[in-house]
This record gives sequence, structure tokens and C-alpha cells, in this order.
Amino acid sequence: MSEEVLIENQGGVRIITLNRPDRLNALTNSIMGPLADACADAARDGSVGCVVVTGAGRGFCSGGDLKADEKTATIKPASQDFGSRTEQGFARLRGFMETSRLLHEMPKPTIAMVNGPVAGAGIGIAGACDLRFAGRAASFLTAFDRIGAGGDFGSTWFWTKILGTGVARELFLLGEKLTAEEAFAKGVFTRLFDDEMLREETLKAAHRLADGPRMGYRYMKQNLNNAEDFAFEAALDAEALNMTLSTAATALIWKEARRAKEAGNG
Repeated sequence: MSEEVLIENQGGVRIITLNRPDRLNALTNSIMGPLADACADAARDGSVGCVVVTGAGRGFCSGGDLKADEKTATIKPASQDFGSRTEQGFARLRGFMETSRLLHEMPKPTIAMVNGPVAGAGIGIAGACDLRFAGRAASFLTAFDRIGAGGDFGSTWFWTKILGTGVARELFLLGEKLTAEEAFAKGVFTRLFDDEMLREETLKAAHRLADGPRMGYRYMKQNLNNAEDFAFEAALDAEALNMTLSTAATALIWKEARRAKEAGNG
């Protein structure tokens, strides 16, 4: 794993830390690939029950590091094999954006631990997570208008879903920076803590989720994701199926746990 993406395991909690503190964890080619890989590994690792994403130092993620990208981009000359430079740029960015899809769709809870400024692509990563816990040093800025960009890492999709189209358009088009308190009041952050308590409170929630009914959370998250796009009748069908599957799985797990406990006592 890259030194710019740190992995820590605490029981069933996987902590993924962006590690470019000198640049407020701005994204480059060298960090976006390993970050997507880390999310993919967390998604398929059965020992992981909850994923926490955060940033090293005093920031969560300030978005894309455009100056660094100019130096590190590996765009080949246009050809029949690789396409134009524009096509290659699209394919490269779309691959990196798998981070957001994985955080949103993986069958386990995900938490963004927002320890400082979050902006640009960083708001897509934070929005992809199921929960966003923030410290009072956090701030929120779309920032795409400042570089004449439309938005990436799922940012326009997530924030429209989370906040509604009116608030999302306000944040993206006007591009005003929100303090932690303002962001919390708008519903950007799920919970707000004093900075010195952020990690403790985030991990307390993460361990509660990791130690909880994982099959229940798997199907619960699927229902919640379905609700974003499904028609009501389709959502009811999916809920009925997922309720049946989750309760059956949970009952079997509890039965096996009781059997193992009784065998140990015997």
C-alpha cells in the first residue's frame, strides 16, 4: 500500500487515512489509485464490519492537487489503442472515482471522519459515506466553481440526494465556504464534536456498527440505497426480500453463537 494511504485495523473497524498532511490531503494520481484499492479491499474483506475514512494532520481532503497532477499524469500520445488524451483522462478519472462508488455501495457501514477542511473531490468522498462525523475545525467548500469545473467523485449526485436539489445548487453554484456549525445545521455533517473528541466518538460508533448485526446492516444499507432511485412498489418488494434474508441470516448466526457458547461451557 502507498505511504500516502494508511491502513489501520481496530477489531472489525478498518481506518483508511489519506496521508498528505502538508497539502491538506489533496488528491494526486499517486494517492487516488491506492485509495480506490484500499476501499475495494475493505469492501471484500469479511473481517471488516465498518470503514472509517479520514485525513492526516489538520484536514480531511482539500480536493484535487492540480499542480501535482500536471507532473504525474500518465497520458499517452493519441492512438487507436489508447484513444485521445481526453478519452484517456476520462478513463483514468472514472477509475479513481470507484472510491466513491465503493464507499456508497459496499455492504457495510462507512463513516467519514472529517477532521478539518473538506473541499472539491473530498466532498464527494465524504458524501459517499453513510455517516459524516465532524470536528469543529472542519469546513465545507464545493470549490469546483473556482477552477471552472463541474464536479467529480459523485459530489453533485450525493449532495443532491443528501440535501435536496435546492441546497445542493446553492452550495455548488454560489461556492460559499461553510463553517462546521453551518454545515451541521444544513445537514452536511451527521454529528459535530469538539475536535479533541472526534476520533474517540467516531470510533465508538464504528465499533458499535462493526460489532452489531452485520447481515442486518448489509441489507439495511441496500434498502436505503434502493430508496434513492426505486419506485415505491419496487422498494417494497426489495424490503420484503431483504427482511427475509437478513432475519434468516441473523437467526442462524445467533444460533451458531449459542451453540458454540454451550459447547464451551460443556
